[in-house]
Amino acid sequence: MRTARSKIRTIEELEKIISREKARGKEVVMANGCFDLIHVGHVRYLEAAKREGDLLVVAVNSDESVRLIKGPSRPLIPQEERIELVAAVEAVDYAFLFDDPTLDRVLLRLQPNVHAKGTDYTAETVPERETVLSYGGRVAICGDPKNHSSTEFLKRLALF
Repeated sequence: MRTARSKIRTIEELEKIISREKARGKEVVMANGCFDLIHVGHVRYLEAAKREGDLLVVAVNSDESVRLIKGPSRPLIPQEERIELVAAVEAVDYAFLFDDPTLDRVLLRLQPNVHAKGTDYTAETVPERETVLSYGGRVAICGDPKNHSSTEFLKRLALF
């Protein structure tokens, strides 16, 4: 059995892995997110993303990019712990950290066959949609309805 830490790679390592797996005819799926306070919605999203192909690679926002997206009080969990938790999900084959506020540069570099996003998007509203289509990839909307949220959980905690 592979450990969570053995699934964590650099983008340079993933370039080689993805190239090799695509050459073998494998469909590579990329999912991404902040994954601050992992909840069942995250797990369902990642499991559904895995069903879109053969290999699931997850890009986890670095602490700095989470602050840009969510504000100065986030993330609650440091990036080293968040990525290890994501990598521990059985559906995940590899995980890596990225610093950008969007996944465009990573997608252009790694060119996965599928870019998986959660159900808070539609195939038309995914921010990286044009980037994915530019290299011949496809967008997939994955997971259950967006009724789980780290932010909403934090708001509930504030009531206590």
